[in-house]
Amino acid sequence: MMKILVINGPNLNRLGLREPTIYGSNTLTDLEKNLLVFAETEQVEVACFQSNHEGDIIDAIHEAEGQFDGIVLNPGAFTHYSYAIRDAIASITLPVIEVHISNVHAREEFRHTSVTAPVVSGQIVGLGFKGYELAMLALKEQVGGKNR
Repeated sequence: MMKILVINGPNLNRLGLREPTIYGSNTLTDLEKNLLVFAETEQVEVACFQSNHEGDIIDAIHEAEGQFDGIVLNPGAFTHYSYAIRDAIASITLPVIEVHISNVHAREEFRHTSVTAPVVSGQIVGLGFKGYELAMLALKEQVGGKNR
């Protein structure tokens, strides 16, 4: 069975409280529960991880190699300036899909640039929690295509 790691970065633990007009009223726990149900219907195993600390996210990316088949990553604000997370992604052979709940391109100018985008296999923005499901489906197709 395919295994996917979902990594959520800084401030995503505040979903449901943080700027609900942008991120909605559902919590990180709601997101993770939904992903577990979705994964089961797609016959995929999913593990979820969240951290507000750059080094912990880097460690999770490194440790995913050999344990998971792909990563869904919402790096939060680290998207825009963390070359360390960018390099961690580049250092592994797993496909990574970057996800953002809001449409970062319709927000503040500083959010328009992703330093991680050039090293991920795809980017999904502005589709809310649905973006995570689409990323999982894309990983399933990418990894499944390699095994055919």
